[in-house]
Amino acid sequence: MQAILNKRVSKIALFYDLVFVYMISKTTEILHHLEHGLVSPTSFALFALIVIIFINSWMVQTVFTNRYGIGSWADIAFYFIDMMILLYMSNSFDTNNLTEMKILFISAGLLSLTLASHYLINYFQTKSEIDQNISRAFFLILIFRSIALIIGGLLDNIPGFVLAVIGIIFSWLMPILTTKYTIKHPIIFPHLLERLNLLVIIIFGETIIGIADYFRPNTFSLYSILIFLTVAILFFTYALQFDKFTDEDQDDVTGNALIYLHYLIIFGISLITVSIKFIHETDANSWFAVLCLYCGISLFYLGLLFATRYNKPQFKLRKSTILVFLITTLIGAISCLIWSSFEVITILTFIIVAINICWLVHLNLPHIKKGILL
Repeated sequence: MQAILNKRVSKIALFYDLVFVYMISKTTEILHHLEHGLVSPTSFALFALIVIIFINSWMVQTVFTNRYGIGSWADIAFYFIDMMILLYMSNSFDTNNLTEMKILFISAGLLSLTLASHYLINYFQTKSEIDQNISRAFFLILIFRSIALIIGGLLDNIPGFVLAVIGIIFSWLMPILTTKYTIKHPIIFPHLLERLNLLVIIIFGETIIGIADYFRPNTFSLYSILIFLTVAILFFTYALQFDKFTDEDQDDVTGNALIYLHYLIIFGISLITVSIKFIHETDANSWFAVLCLYCGISLFYLGLLFATRYNKPQFKLRKSTILVFLITTLIGAISCLIWSSFEVITILTFIIVAINICWLVHLNLPHIKKGILL
């Protein structure tokens, strides 16, 4: 039992994550195209849809590995097959013309089919009735998504698009209904947490790439430093929550809450990434840039708020913390909307996130060991 509880992230899983470095970069490009200073609602919706397809596939693979992965040749083969499909999927949509989704849907359907096959094989291999129930449930969810996506892609019309979207959304939410089975074979919490942490680091990596333009010889200034510190503080806030505050000794958990709250964090970081570029672009509507930035920060903080359910007793969430984060973020958003210049947005946003992390550290400093994140 101890060996299972101490399950480590494998090198093949880390190699698998490299595909998502490219995927995040390609997908975020959807939000970089402005029309009359704004990103169209259609682009936002398609960005969300594509991220759900990719990240949900990552989550399904991770949860399977968490419960059943043994590093067999079959596991490795499925990883490699999925990586090739994901690479193809990452290049199957045009960020300038998002009306052509046929190839993306069909390739996503094939990816779901490989994931379903993995669960089907496990169903016949396992002798446990609980694991057979889990494998059957996820097989049915994935095969439903696969059929919906492939048919939707082949139809290549509005009804086909609707069918594909239904398959994506339903299969994204259906794991919640498997709790009666998965609670009987809980996930290995530290392993899942580490995998999610690594995914978020990858997404923060895209943010670092996004702010790199502020560090060119002809663009570097005090505001470049403040932008970097803002991103660094947000990462520090995330790391503090999951590295210090979270109790990894979780028994009888399905991991669903941990997974779904990370969608908020991922979408939040993505919005922050694109808005950091918008606040300096003359073509971008300044109000729109501010709303993107503070919606991203709000989603990020909301995800961390939901994560406090896993906190250690000494790091129990206080109402004052919620109040401080809420008030400062609202003040920051309203102030930046009123004085929506690049300089003001940069300075105020830095001050807001700095106040929030200082409050968090101040309240919990007696319980935090030296070398906070080392």
